[in-house]
Amino acid sequence: MSKKNDIHVEIAMLQKQIEDRLDLEGKKLVFDFEERKGKVHLDLITVNPVHRQSFLLHSVTDKDKLSALRTMLGYLTTEDEKENSYTVQWTLKGEGQLHTSYFRSKNITGALEKLFYNRDRSSIIVFSVSMNPIA
Repeated sequence: MSKKNDIHVEIAMLQKQIEDRLDLEGKKLVFDFEERKGKVHLDLITVNPVHRQSFLLHSVTDKDKLSALRTMLGYLTTEDEKENSYTVQWTLKGEGQLHTSYFRSKNITGALEKLFYNRDRSSIIVFSVSMNPIA
């Protein structure tokens, strides 16, 4: 009799590998799964405990949760470092405190999309966006 892996255990193991790859503990990452047209869409969201805001790290779509997590881990392992790094200085409207956040994206527009992910665009004032030097 072959031993079949428990899907929840596999999901937990992949999520832990992603946390380890990013060097972030579980409280700073959100795995947001959503079914779309018969597939699973995964938004990996980071939570910054300093300014208590969340941002999109990356999105993938695949046939099921396990495949989506494997695709996300693959992206973080091989593709993430190939994207440009951006520094964004911003504040919440009415707050007045300047924050600095860092994003990886193919272009400035993508970095801003990650900043504005799942929020009203008029709630954030962006002061500057700059591409970081290539190391």
